[in-house]
Amino acid sequence: MGRAVTVAACTLNQWALDFEGNLTRIVRSIGIAKSHGARYRLGPELEICGYGCLDHYYESDTVLHSFQVLAKLLESPATQDIICDVGMPVLHRNVRYNCRVIFLNKKILLIRPKISLANTGNYRELRWFTPWTKARHVEEYFLPRIIQEVTGQETVPFGDAVLATKDTCLGAEICEELWAPNSPHIEMGLDGVEIFANSSGSHHVLRKARSRVDLVNSTTAKNGGIYILANQKGCDGDRLYYDGCAMISMNGETVAQGSQFSLDDVEVLVATLDLEDVRSYRAEISSRNLAASKVNPYPRVKVSFALSSSDDVAVPTCVPIQWRHHSPEEEISLGPACWLWDYLRRSKQAGFLLPLSGGIDSSATACVVYSMCHQVCLAVKNGNADVLADVCRIVNDETYVPEDPREFCKRIFTTCYMASENSSQDTCNRAKLLAEQIGSYHINLNIDAAVKAIVGIFSVVTGRTPLFSVFGGSKRENLALQNVQARIRMVLAYLFAQLTLWARGMPGGLLVLGSANVDESLRGYLTKYDCSSADINPIGGISKTDLKNFIQYCIENFHLTALRSIMSAPPTAELEPLVDGQVAQTDEVDMGMTYAELSIYGKLRKIAKAGPYSMFCKLISMWKEICTPREVALKVKHFFRMYSLNRHKMTTLTPSYHAENYSPDDNRFDLRPFLYNTTWSWQFRCIDKEVNKKEKKENMCTEARN
Repeated sequence: MGRAVTVAACTLNQWALDFEGNLTRIVRSIGIAKSHGARYRLGPELEICGYGCLDHYYESDTVLHSFQVLAKLLESPATQDIICDVGMPVLHRNVRYNCRVIFLNKKILLIRPKISLANTGNYRELRWFTPWTKARHVEEYFLPRIIQEVTGQETVPFGDAVLATKDTCLGAEICEELWAPNSPHIEMGLDGVEIFANSSGSHHVLRKARSRVDLVNSTTAKNGGIYILANQKGCDGDRLYYDGCAMISMNGETVAQGSQFSLDDVEVLVATLDLEDVRSYRAEISSRNLAASKVNPYPRVKVSFALSSSDDVAVPTCVPIQWRHHSPEEEISLGPACWLWDYLRRSKQAGFLLPLSGGIDSSATACVVYSMCHQVCLAVKNGNADVLADVCRIVNDETYVPEDPREFCKRIFTTCYMASENSSQDTCNRAKLLAEQIGSYHINLNIDAAVKAIVGIFSVVTGRTPLFSVFGGSKRENLALQNVQARIRMVLAYLFAQLTLWARGMPGGLLVLGSANVDESLRGYLTKYDCSSADINPIGGISKTDLKNFIQYCIENFHLTALRSIMSAPPTAELEPLVDGQVAQTDEVDMGMTYAELSIYGKLRKIAKAGPYSMFCKLISMWKEICTPREVALKVKHFFRMYSLNRHKMTTLTPSYHAENYSPDDNRFDLRPFLYNTTWSWQFRCIDKEVNKKEKKENMCTEARN
């Protein structure tokens, strides 16, 4: 009959500029796809060079090496008798495009450039690529000699076209094009394209997966058809974690789901589907058929190949499934853990060191590492040879097999409680108990001698000795003494990270982990170059509210009872003197705002694009039951003063896992000045005028009632 097609979506853990490793993973995925009977194989966006090459795209080497890999793929026996769809940069008439190269049996069928480029948030594709603006237009592309020698072709089609096989029609989209309001799949579907293939480089954000799935299913629900989505997975060299979620949808329903988080470098999702189901679904949508009769046709590249076989009556086809979404707490447990594993194995370090304070943030970071250990042990148990090889190299033991997460944690994770005279015994005990329960190698040390030495040097030079506020010192003295403690902890963290394993007679060094959350970074409630300054930070893009929920998740799922007392304790920096042996300093008092308020400010500032005046206007409505307009004004002004005063700290922020769309990461996500006029005089005056108008109106209403 020729109606059952078998297609494959491949999720690969590619690494920017790792051409050899990327080639190996691509070939492996093609082999797996063929072994499951697939005749079309789709890979992630820019999979040959890795999506995150950034300014390396400017280098001609990146294009050259991509073509060298393409030549290897064309020559490989693994790529025979299957349509292969791979991503790479291509230079056409001296213009660089983000492309899909589709080939079959050593012949390139089509080079399809990206039409809509991603250029918001973390994406900067317009910096490196040019969008293809010639709709339904195809040009000749002159192949480089290394490809001509393999294919025997001098030129191939380049542009906006679709493939017409013996049994169906297939069209391509690339990542952002799915999200665009004028997505190509709309017109392609009307023109008779039955299979849409999307090659993505989509990174993880908490709660984003549901939107992606709904978008794909709505695409096929409106127009009918089969939609294949392949995405990159893992950390390919920066702050982002690409979260897989390969999927295949037909006629509005998911028929195959890939994993969102895993340590598998190669994952292949295969589905067999009946083309007649697409045709019958479309046949009864009269509005679609009317629009289809008027559509401008796409250029078709004819392919003498079928995705189905002639004798397929008895071939079983896939049925719809219910997508299983992770909760936000599960996403925090899994996403940053997988990101940490990629960073650890690819940096070739021997583990992590974390300053563990006994508070929620550092405890959450410790739990992410513990979750990573769980994932590693599970992957090894399931036969993942790549993970086992990485483990053996990290622990420097070729015979080692991780079975117990706590035991593995002991080998690769060092926690360190750095006490001072301002630290309480409660936080010390909490840190120690948590370390025992997760199995980390735990160190207790005291920093008082180092603090006194540093302050002593200042006193000798200036003849003045700073005091804390409780002993009569000024605010400037008080802050300086707090900062000395915080910065000494950073110096000690790096010293112990470099030499702890050496002192234990073991090789290698440790990566220092930070634990400042996204809300503290937004407010600037951290000391520049303190122990929040680290190599990487797995929770730096996560809100305090979500971290508290994650801690509760760890209590219930990892049975870490030590977290109960950490959850119930008020957050504190413990940098000011104790009062009667008890902590007197708390974070929210110091900040002048709650963490819940901070989260709202952050979302309004970044996601809603609100300046001081717009934020005030939104909050007087949101908070009308709990605050007067004047109180709202004071809160908004305080936030913007503190935010702008501390914005310079974002320029040195530790590279953090990106998880929230209101992250203040200065690197490329949240581009703002770091020297502000912190008076915001014009903006605050507009707020004051509104407050006065509302108060005047309220007074008039009160007088009228009286």
